Amino acid sequence: MAAKLVVTGANSALGRVLIERALLRPDVELAALVRSARAESELPPLPRERARAVRVAWSDAAGLRDACAGATGLIHLAGILIESRTTDYREANVETARAAVDAARAAGVAKLVLVSAVGADPESPNPYWRTKAEAEALVRQSGLAYTILRCPIVLACASAGVRALAREVGSPFVPLPGGGANLEQPIDARDLSDGALNAALSVACARDVTLDSVGPESLPLRELIHRGARLRGKSPMIVPVPTALLRALLALRTQLLGPGFSPAVIEVMLADARFDPAPAAKALGITLRPLDDTLRYSLELASAA
Repeated sequence: MAAKLVVTGANSALGRVLIERALLRPDVELAALVRSARAESELPPLPRERARAVRVAWSDAAGLRDACAGATGLIHLAGILIESRTTDYREANVETARAAVDAARAAGVAKLVLVSAVGADPESPNPYWRTKAEAEALVRQSGLAYTILRCPIVLACASAGVRALAREVGSPFVPLPGGGANLEQPIDARDLSDGALNAALSVACARDVTLDSVGPESLPLRELIHRGARLRGKSPMIVPVPTALLRALLALRTQLLGPGFSPAVIEVMLADARFDPAPAAKALGITLRPLDDTLRYSLELASAA
């Protein structure tokens, strides 16, 4: 008998990869939750016999509960790093998690998987990390079996980050805050998706734990760009940008124009990621792809877009 999974944020770059990975498993049925016709149009092809898109608002408790009916697991991907005039951190990171928890409880879902962020901290002055931690707390206090996956930058998907990396790899000059000295530990979206699926399909897999689900290597951003560039036969020059100046400019931009690319965002982007990848990979039953393989695939995706 097929296991039913529910995926929120299904039209996100990671959500699309997760759906593709799930459909490789013949014993899985999917309900991909989206909020609009536009979001539904961004989903990968869904075979009618095994998958369906469900348009439902976060405010629609009954609709969310019905979408989760009979599900073995729910994977919650919704959230934002950059606020907009219509959506802030609390709405996107906390209230969507609250709605997902309530729906999972009401429908009797066996396992809840939350994709969070490295650096999540309830005491952080940074609103992104603080609201991510609040979402984690909602999951831990839900009474449901859960797995929380804290992630760094995610590659091997059609995300804005992957497109930016491809542009930097192909540029002769790359301006980077602090010269790109901050440590990145990117994870392949396919590995992250496989781990999330394993956790969602089994109550016992990584039960009631919070894992730093990171890639196999931690390295400076400038070296990540050079690694990608070498795969393309390029050799960009890194141009350091003073971080204090950048923060001041972003603070002024936010003051004048409102939500968007802010000092909080740049703080997240410049945070170091240096974690042992082995515990999460072992708990989730996955083998991490080598970084060069992930970079090569990411650049291929960006070229094809």
